[in-house]
Amino acid sequence: MPENQWSGSLGAATVLPDHVVEPRACRCTPCETSRALISSRVAPLRRASFCCGFSHWNGCIPVLENWVVVPTCLPVVLRRCHVCPSGRFRANGKFRVNANHKLLDAWLLVRCVACGDTAKLTILERVNVRSVRPRLLVRLHENDPALAAELLADPVVLRRNRVALDWEGAWRLSTGAPCHQDFRDVSVRFAARIPVRPVRLIAEGCGLSRAEVERLIGEGKVVSAVRLRGKVSGGFTFTLKR
Repeated sequence: MPENQWSGSLGAATVLPDHVVEPRACRCTPCETSRALISSRVAPLRRASFCCGFSHWNGCIPVLENWVVVPTCLPVVLRRCHVCPSGRFRANGKFRVNANHKLLDAWLLVRCVACGDTAKLTILERVNVRSVRPRLLVRLHENDPALAAELLADPVVLRRNRVALDWEGAWRLSTGAPCHQDFRDVSVRFAARIPVRPVRLIAEGCGLSRAEVERLIGEGKVVSAVRLRGKVSGGFTFTLKR
Protein backbone atom coordinates (compact mmCIF):
# COMPACT_ATOMS: atom_id res chain seq x y z
CA MET A 1 0.00 0.00 0.00
CA PRO A 2 1.31 3.48 -0.81
CA GLU A 3 2.11 5.53 2.23
CA ASN A 4 1.19 9.16 2.58
CA GLN A 5 4.20 10.70 4.24
CA TRP A 6 6.32 13.78 3.93
CA SER A 7 9.77 13.80 2.47
CA GLY A 8 12.57 16.31 2.50
CA SER A 9 14.91 15.53 5.39
CA LEU A 10 17.75 17.93 6.10
CA GLY A 11 21.12 17.63 4.47
CA ALA A 12 24.27 17.59 6.54
CA ALA A 13 25.21 21.16 5.63
CA THR A 14 21.79 22.70 6.23
CA VAL A 15 21.83 25.76 8.50
CA LEU A 16 18.82 25.91 10.78
CA PRO A 17 17.06 29.18 11.72
CA ASP A 18 17.44 30.21 15.35
CA HIS A 19 13.80 29.29 16.14
CA VAL A 20 14.23 25.70 14.97
CA VAL A 21 16.10 22.99 16.82
CA GLU A 22 17.43 19.66 15.67
CA PRO A 23 14.82 17.00 16.55
CA ARG A 24 15.50 14.05 18.75
CA ALA A 25 15.92 10.80 16.89
CA CYS A 26 12.71 8.78 16.89
CA ARG A 27 12.82 5.63 18.96
CA CYS A 28 10.65 3.81 16.43
CA THR A 29 12.31 1.01 14.47
CA PRO A 30 12.48 1.62 11.59
CA CYS A 31 11.62 5.28 11.10
CA GLU A 32 12.13 7.08 7.81
CA THR A 33 11.35 10.51 9.26
CA SER A 34 13.61 10.62 12.29
CA ARG A 35 15.27 13.83 11.10
CA ALA A 36 12.07 15.83 10.66
CA LEU A 37 12.03 19.38 11.99
CA ILE A 38 10.07 20.49 15.04
CA SER A 39 9.66 23.93 16.43
CA SER A 40 10.69 24.62 20.04
CA ARG A 41 9.07 28.02 20.52
CA VAL A 42 5.49 27.59 19.40
CA ALA A 43 2.38 26.48 21.24
CA PRO A 44 2.46 22.83 22.37
CA LEU A 45 -0.43 21.87 20.10
CA ARG A 46 1.47 23.16 17.09
CA ARG A 47 4.60 21.39 18.26
CA ALA A 48 2.87 18.06 18.57
CA SER A 49 3.62 16.11 15.43
CA PHE A 50 2.46 12.53 15.18
CA CYS A 51 5.02 9.81 15.64
CA CYS A 52 4.90 6.65 13.56
CA GLY A 53 5.47 4.37 16.50
CA PHE A 54 6.54 5.87 19.82
CA SER A 55 4.76 9.06 20.86
CA HIS A 56 3.17 11.98 19.04
CA TRP A 57 5.33 14.42 21.04
CA ASN A 58 8.75 13.25 19.90
CA GLY A 59 9.00 15.05 16.58
CA CYS A 60 8.18 12.38 13.99
CA ILE A 61 6.07 13.10 10.93
CA PRO A 62 2.92 10.92 10.63
CA VAL A 63 2.64 7.91 8.39
CA LEU A 64 -0.94 7.40 7.24
CA GLU A 65 -1.93 3.74 7.10
CA ASN A 66 -4.29 2.66 4.32
CA TRP A 67 -6.80 -0.12 4.89
CA VAL A 68 -9.16 -1.49 2.26
CA VAL A 69 -12.38 -3.48 2.73
CA VAL A 70 -12.38 -5.90 -0.21
CA PRO A 71 -15.24 -8.19 -1.32
CA THR A 72 -14.26 -11.86 -1.64
CA CYS A 73 -17.48 -13.18 -3.18
CA LEU A 74 -21.00 -12.07 -4.04
CA PRO A 75 -23.17 -11.29 -1.00
CA VAL A 76 -26.29 -13.21 -0.02
CA VAL A 77 -29.50 -11.70 -1.39
CA LEU A 78 -32.23 -11.42 1.24
CA ARG A 79 -35.73 -11.87 -0.18
CA ARG A 80 -38.76 -14.04 0.43
CA CYS A 81 -38.65 -17.54 -1.02
CA HIS A 82 -41.97 -18.78 -2.46
CA VAL A 83 -41.12 -22.43 -1.73
CA CYS A 84 -39.42 -22.53 1.69
CA PRO A 85 -38.95 -20.19 4.66
CA SER A 86 -35.22 -19.66 4.05
CA GLY A 87 -35.27 -16.23 2.38
CA ARG A 88 -31.57 -16.33 1.45
CA PHE A 89 -30.47 -16.43 -2.19
CA ARG A 90 -27.13 -16.68 -3.94
CA ALA A 91 -26.24 -15.12 -7.28
CA ASN A 92 -23.81 -17.04 -9.49
CA GLY A 93 -23.54 -14.50 -12.31
CA LYS A 94 -26.25 -16.02 -14.53
CA PHE A 95 -28.59 -13.74 -16.45
CA ARG A 96 -31.71 -14.24 -18.52
CA VAL A 97 -32.43 -11.94 -21.45
CA ASN A 98 -35.72 -11.83 -23.32
CA ALA A 99 -36.44 -9.78 -26.46
CA ASN A 100 -39.98 -8.97 -27.56
CA HIS A 101 -39.65 -7.19 -30.91
CA LYS A 102 -37.74 -4.01 -30.04
CA LEU A 103 -38.26 -4.27 -26.29
CA LEU A 104 -35.78 -5.97 -24.00
CA ASP A 105 -36.06 -7.52 -20.54
CA ALA A 106 -33.11 -8.75 -18.47
CA TRP A 107 -32.91 -10.44 -15.07
CA LEU A 108 -30.17 -11.54 -12.71
CA LEU A 109 -30.90 -15.09 -11.56
CA VAL A 110 -30.54 -15.97 -7.88
CA ARG A 111 -31.04 -19.36 -6.23
CA CYS A 112 -32.37 -20.14 -2.77
CA VAL A 113 -29.61 -21.57 -0.58
CA ALA A 114 -32.05 -23.98 1.10
CA CYS A 115 -34.35 -25.40 -1.57
CA GLY A 116 -32.63 -24.31 -4.79
CA ASP A 117 -35.65 -22.40 -6.11
CA THR A 118 -34.68 -19.78 -8.72
CA ALA A 119 -35.84 -16.16 -8.51
CA LYS A 120 -35.23 -13.24 -10.85
CA LEU A 121 -34.02 -9.74 -10.04
CA THR A 122 -35.12 -7.23 -12.66
CA ILE A 123 -32.28 -5.42 -14.39
CA LEU A 124 -33.99 -4.13 -17.56
CA GLU A 125 -37.72 -3.96 -18.09
CA ARG A 126 -39.37 -3.15 -21.42
CA VAL A 127 -36.38 -1.15 -22.57
CA ASN A 128 -35.88 -0.30 -26.24
CA VAL A 129 -32.97 -2.36 -27.46
CA ARG A 130 -31.42 0.66 -29.15
CA SER A 131 -31.09 2.45 -25.80
CA VAL A 132 -29.03 -0.38 -24.27
CA ARG A 133 -25.27 -0.10 -24.56
CA PRO A 134 -23.88 -2.86 -26.82
CA ARG A 135 -21.19 -3.74 -24.29
CA LEU A 136 -23.85 -4.27 -21.61
CA LEU A 137 -25.76 -6.63 -23.88
CA VAL A 138 -22.59 -8.62 -24.52
CA ARG A 139 -21.90 -8.95 -20.79
CA LEU A 140 -25.49 -10.04 -20.12
CA HIS A 141 -25.32 -12.74 -22.81
CA GLU A 142 -21.90 -13.89 -21.56
CA ASN A 143 -23.10 -14.17 -17.93
CA ASP A 144 -20.32 -11.90 -16.73
CA PRO A 145 -19.88 -12.44 -12.94
CA ALA A 146 -18.27 -8.99 -12.60
CA LEU A 147 -21.47 -7.48 -13.98
CA ALA A 148 -23.48 -9.34 -11.34
CA ALA A 149 -21.26 -7.81 -8.64
CA GLU A 150 -21.72 -4.33 -10.12
CA LEU A 151 -25.49 -4.69 -10.27
CA LEU A 152 -25.79 -5.98 -6.72
CA ALA A 153 -23.82 -2.92 -5.60
CA ASP A 154 -26.31 -0.61 -7.35
CA PRO A 155 -28.83 0.85 -4.87
CA VAL A 156 -31.31 1.41 -7.73
CA VAL A 157 -31.38 -2.32 -8.52
CA LEU A 158 -31.84 -3.20 -4.85
CA ARG A 159 -34.70 -0.73 -4.38
CA ARG A 160 -36.43 -1.82 -7.58
CA ASN A 161 -36.43 -5.45 -6.47
CA ARG A 162 -37.03 -4.71 -2.78
CA VAL A 163 -34.12 -6.82 -1.62
CA ALA A 164 -31.27 -6.38 0.84
CA LEU A 165 -27.77 -7.87 0.98
CA ASP A 166 -25.98 -9.85 3.67
CA TRP A 167 -22.20 -9.36 3.37
CA GLU A 168 -21.26 -11.61 6.28
CA GLY A 169 -18.35 -13.83 5.19
CA ALA A 170 -18.14 -12.09 1.80
CA TRP A 171 -15.39 -9.55 2.53
CA ARG A 172 -11.96 -9.20 4.09
CA LEU A 173 -9.88 -6.35 5.48
CA SER A 174 -6.56 -5.66 3.79
CA THR A 175 -4.18 -3.72 6.06
CA GLY A 176 -0.80 -4.39 4.48
CA ALA A 177 2.07 -5.21 6.82
CA PRO A 178 1.10 -5.77 10.48
CA CYS A 179 1.68 -2.77 12.71
CA HIS A 180 1.82 -2.57 16.52
CA GLN A 181 2.27 1.16 17.06
CA ASP A 182 0.88 3.07 20.01
CA PHE A 183 -0.18 6.03 17.85
CA ARG A 184 -1.76 5.45 14.45
CA ASP A 185 -3.57 7.46 11.80
CA VAL A 186 -5.57 5.14 9.54
CA SER A 187 -7.57 5.76 6.37
CA VAL A 188 -10.18 3.10 5.54
CA ARG A 189 -11.72 2.83 2.08
CA PHE A 190 -14.24 0.41 0.62
CA ALA A 191 -13.86 -1.38 -2.71
CA ALA A 192 -17.64 -1.98 -2.62
CA ARG A 193 -20.58 -0.66 -0.61
CA ILE A 194 -20.19 -3.09 2.28
CA PRO A 195 -21.85 -1.99 5.53
CA VAL A 196 -19.50 -2.80 8.41
CA ARG A 197 -19.17 -1.52 11.95
CA PRO A 198 -15.96 0.54 12.40
CA VAL A 199 -15.46 -1.11 15.79
CA ARG A 200 -15.16 -4.47 14.04
CA LEU A 201 -12.68 -3.11 11.46
CA ILE A 202 -10.52 -1.43 14.09
CA ALA A 203 -10.49 -4.54 16.25
CA GLU A 204 -9.51 -6.78 13.34
CA GLY A 205 -6.95 -4.39 11.86
CA CYS A 206 -5.26 -3.59 15.19
CA GLY A 207 -5.43 -7.08 16.67
CA LEU A 208 -7.70 -6.03 19.54
CA SER A 209 -10.93 -7.37 20.94
CA ARG A 210 -14.11 -5.45 20.22
CA ALA A 211 -14.53 -4.85 23.94
CA GLU A 212 -11.06 -3.28 24.05
CA VAL A 213 -11.91 -1.01 21.10
CA GLU A 214 -15.16 0.01 22.80
CA ARG A 215 -13.18 0.87 25.94
CA LEU A 216 -10.67 2.96 23.95
CA ILE A 217 -13.52 4.82 22.25
CA GLY A 218 -15.08 5.55 25.62
CA GLU A 219 -11.73 6.89 26.89
CA GLY A 220 -11.31 9.13 23.83
CA LYS A 221 -8.31 7.18 22.56
CA VAL A 222 -9.99 6.24 19.28
CA VAL A 223 -11.39 9.29 17.50
CA SER A 224 -12.98 9.80 14.10
CA ALA A 225 -15.30 12.17 12.26
CA VAL A 226 -17.78 9.30 11.73
CA ARG A 227 -19.90 7.57 14.34
CA LEU A 228 -17.75 4.59 15.30
CA ARG A 229 -20.51 2.61 16.98
CA GLY A 230 -22.78 2.56 13.92
CA LYS A 231 -22.28 1.06 10.47
CA VAL A 232 -20.47 2.64 7.54
CA SER A 233 -20.10 1.64 3.90
CA GLY A 234 -17.90 4.51 2.74
CA GLY A 235 -14.39 5.68 3.46
CA PHE A 236 -13.41 7.22 6.79
CA THR A 237 -10.32 7.92 8.87
CA PHE A 238 -9.58 7.39 12.55
CA THR A 239 -6.78 7.96 15.04
CA LEU A 240 -5.76 5.43 17.68
CA LYS A 241 -3.80 6.49 20.75
CA ARG A 242 -2.76 3.83 23.27
